[in-house]
Order: sequence, then C-alpha cells, then structure tokens
Amino acid sequence: MTAIAPAPSGRIAAIDAMRGLIILIMTLDHARETFFLHRQVGDPMDLATTEPSLFFSRLAAHFCAPMFVFLTGLSAWLYANPPSGPRSPRGFLLKRGLLLIVLELVFVNFAWAGRFPPPVLYLQVIWVIGLSMIALALLHKVPLRWLALLGAVIVAGHNALSFPGLEPGSLAHAAWTVLEQRGFLVSEGATRVKISYPVLAWIGVILLGYATGPLFSTTVQPPARRRILLLAGAACLLLLALLRGFNIYGETRPWTVQADLLHTIMSFLNLTKYPPSLNFLLMTLGVGMLALAWMEVASRRVVAFCATFGGVPLFYYLAHLYLLLALRGLTAAMSNGQAHRADGIGEVWVWALAVIAALYYPCRWFGHYKRSSGRAWVRYL
Repeated sequence: MTAIAPAPSGRIAAIDAMRGLIILIMTLDHARETFFLHRQVGDPMDLATTEPSLFFSRLAAHFCAPMFVFLTGLSAWLYANPPSGPRSPRGFLLKRGLLLIVLELVFVNFAWAGRFPPPVLYLQVIWVIGLSMIALALLHKVPLRWLALLGAVIVAGHNALSFPGLEPGSLAHAAWTVLEQRGFLVSEGATRVKISYPVLAWIGVILLGYATGPLFSTTVQPPARRRILLLAGAACLLLLALLRGFNIYGETRPWTVQADLLHTIMSFLNLTKYPPSLNFLLMTLGVGMLALAWMEVASRRVVAFCATFGGVPLFYYLAHLYLLLALRGLTAAMSNGQAHRADGIGEVWVWALAVIAALYYPCRWFGHYKRSSGRAWVRYL
C-alpha cells in the first residue's frame, strides 16, 4: 500500500476560512435565540406559523453543525499527519473531547441560562463534537477506506433504526436517547438533562471528515482537490434531489405541494436536524463541499476575514456566547428587567453583526498569540 503524504506545513487557509464562515452564520442564529425567543422556531419548522424570513434564517444555521463536525474530523487527520511524520491523534482527541463535554456541561449551559445549575441542562453541539472526537480517538487506527465506509453506513443507515417500546428510565432507553432519539435523559428533579444532539449520526460525519483528510495532503494538487470537492458536493445534492424529490428515504417528514411556490420550496427544505436525517446531511454536507471548494479560490480578503474567526473557533464560540449573555442582561436592565424583544429578523442581523465586529480584533489577537506563543494549551482553543 502506498503511503499517504503528510499534510502541508502550517494552517490551511481554506479550512480555517470555511470554519469561520460557519461561525459567522452561527452567530446569526444565536442572536436570534437571544433576542427573538418570542418568535421561537420549532424543529422541524412549522410552515403554517413561520414566515419565510425566519425560516430561511434558521435554515442557514442548519449548515453549521454538520460542516463543523466534518471539519473537526478533517482537522484531526491533519493533526495526525504533520510534515514531521505521522503521530497518534488519540491523546489529543480524548483530551479535547473531554474538555468540550465539560465546557458544554458548565460554561455553555451557564451562558444560555444565566445561572448554574440551570433548570434544564442541554447537551448540544459542543457535547456532541466532544463525544464524536472520543469515538474517533477509539477508531482512528481503522484503515481509512473502512472508516469512510463505516461513516457512510452510519449516515445513510441510521434513519432505518427503530427500537419502539423502550421503557423510560431504563438503561436501554437512556442509551437510545444518547445515540439516536432526542429527549430527556433525566426528566425529573431540580435540574433535568436533555439530549438535544443525539450522537450516532454525528459519529458518522466525523469519520467521513477524517477519511477526507488525505485530499489535503501534499500529493493532491489544489485543482484536483477542488474538482473532487465539487464532484462530491454535486453527488450529494443529486442524491438528495432523488431521495427527497420522490420521498423515497432519508427523511421522516415528506414534502408536499403548498399554496405557493415559496412555501413548497420551504416544505422541500424542511429537513430533520435532531437527529440529522440522511437528507439533512446530504443537503448540508453537499453545499458545504461546494463552499469548501470555493474557499480555495475566494478572494484573499474574504479568506483572511473568515479565517480570523475560524482559526480560533472555541475561543470565539465561548466569547460570543458570553457577549450575548452580557448584552441580554444590559438590555434587560435598560428595560426594567424585561427581556429585549427584537422587532424582526432585520434587527437580529444587526445584533449578530455587532457581535462579530466586537470580537474581530480579540480573535485576531488571540490567533496571533496561538500561532506565536508555542504554548500547548492554546491548541485546544
């Protein structure tokens, strides 16, 4: 078997830029959850009560988690294959995964609730990335072709799994809740625990990301890599068109013709995120592959701007949550304790852009510190 050449030295700008673009889109959704809770969006989104502007704002955020998990796997392969020679990513993945779980349990939940412990402890995207990294740490020695196959089987096949009749409170029910069925792990007590992101499908996504890593090795030229990414993205979207178009498989909610074209499109795009259906992942990863290919040829200014945030993803994630918490408290204090209610999605965009602008220079400073300090702990942020 021919050895795979290592990844190029230094950070890969297109990957950081793609991660940064995802983070910026995520900020819009988190600003919505902070200032637009009076117009909350369910999952799946209710076409009868959700106006198009809110629907498509929420839809944009759907692309964040899949690509972030995918890029986490890809980055893990780059970590394991530096120019100096292959190294085991197991220790880094285990420590980083456990750190993310602790951050979700304590710091992220506090940022959303404003107190700890919160009435409901939500286990969301940071927790699921942490668990996925731990799973990858245990599986990374499996040959890449088998990891890719396992990832594809999980992503494509988890929709077919069903274990009805599990007794709530049983070990089997708890395991099923963690793996595949969104719901409460602990439904009673002072602090309830809810699994918002079941982990099984996300393990499939991180494995696919890891198996994609060799595309970014020194043996693959950028034009060839872009061509492969474009073909992969197009293939995902064509398969989505087939499966979703004829309501064949991969989604629990069939689309239907609505009163007008816009709402028919909304019905078609109304895909299940919790857990992510096959069609949901075909859409988000398909578009993500096309965007990643575009990042390789995007203007330097666009790439540099996005990479400023994408190079320090965990730093930005925590910072923007606490900035939103502070803004929520400040606006409530200015309104006699009443939570601020945005007038519409336009105002939500203003809040999101303000957060991005406020954190641009801190992220740029920390990115420089991360690259120049040589301290081991900064790799985790």
